[in-house]
Amino acid sequence: MSIINKIRYKLKNIGPASVIAAAFIGPGTITMCSVAGAKFGYSLIWALFISILLTLFIQLMAIRIGINTKKSLSVLVREQFENKILKYVSILLVISAIFIGNTAYEAGNISGAVMGAELLFNKKLVYNNVNIFSVCCGFLAFLLIAFGNNRSLEKVLIFLVLIMSFSFVFTVFIVGVDFQSLFSFSNFFKFPSESILIVAGLIGTTVVPYNIFLHVALVNSKWKNVNDINTANFDAIISISIGGLISLCILLTAAGLNKSDILNAVDLANSLEPLYGNFSKLIIALGLFSAGLTSSITAPLAAAYVLCGCLGFESDRKSVFFRFICIIVLVIGVISSSLGISSIEIIKFAQITNGILLPLIVIFLMILANNSKLLKNQINSIVQNLIGVLVIGFCLLLCVRSVIKVFF
Repeated sequence: MSIINKIRYKLKNIGPASVIAAAFIGPGTITMCSVAGAKFGYSLIWALFISILLTLFIQLMAIRIGINTKKSLSVLVREQFENKILKYVSILLVISAIFIGNTAYEAGNISGAVMGAELLFNKKLVYNNVNIFSVCCGFLAFLLIAFGNNRSLEKVLIFLVLIMSFSFVFTVFIVGVDFQSLFSFSNFFKFPSESILIVAGLIGTTVVPYNIFLHVALVNSKWKNVNDINTANFDAIISISIGGLISLCILLTAAGLNKSDILNAVDLANSLEPLYGNFSKLIIALGLFSAGLTSSITAPLAAAYVLCGCLGFESDRKSVFFRFICIIVLVIGVISSSLGISSIEIIKFAQITNGILLPLIVIFLMILANNSKLLKNQINSIVQNLIGVLVIGFCLLLCVRSVIKVFF
């Protein structure tokens, strides 16, 4: 096969990782990038780069483990421990972090899509205190999950990611970039003391535990041969890099506006309108709607894959139990979003469990990646293990940050 044909083959097979990119470019990421750019200009771009590199390292390791073992990560967690106490504690932690966490965050995902829709149509649709846009977004997400197969869902999410790419690249183009300031060494590597929570937020909204579980499940359903690892890796590198580009464009846009009072994507859109016209506001709205919708789709999927694996059910998207879990997550998200119900305590619980789960999952991945019985000659190299130790340390810091943020 020629080089050109190889590239064509790999581009044709881009899919599972595009779902991961669509998952982490949600309302939370847009908000964090907007705040980072508005408050600190270009100074925190390095933190965004680190988050993308961390995501790539973890997801590539998960791909290798998934294709070699042909098992989901939640099944591997269940099978790893012979001690029943450890096994049940691990399963409980995973279910708490992924299922309960995703259920709590789903309201935010749908609310992000709703904000985008309201900006697009320049109106709110409320009937008997129920937000109609919330119901419509939830129903659309359900249709895509229930009636589409993995490939069709990948195509939809790739399309939405491309819309986000166009939206936020366009806004950078019209706002402009101060390249002299951008490439200034002293400015690029600043770490203002008051930016610690923003740095942690940039990384925390990109490196998320449920994406690891979701990616392994999707990779296993698409590729069965160990020889396909390179194709899966190419998919991950391209898709996650595009996700990183979208995040960068959001940060650059917010920084270019020179307004410190931007707190979310709606503020970003409203700041663009008087300067660059209504069209620029609509472009941001389209990107925000796409981001909210993609996350609204991927969160229920991840929760269903995790619960099926942990409880020993078949991880088949057509199965009754799988769809039941997706519906639960969606319905709770729609109700919370449409009625404006505060789920702050559940979200706090989700932050704690996600913060604890991330370093544990990375440690678990490292153990599996060094298991020659599972991976044979594809175990981690010394360099990969050294990087892994640094990643674990970083994840532990994020864990501490999550707990501190919740309680203090």
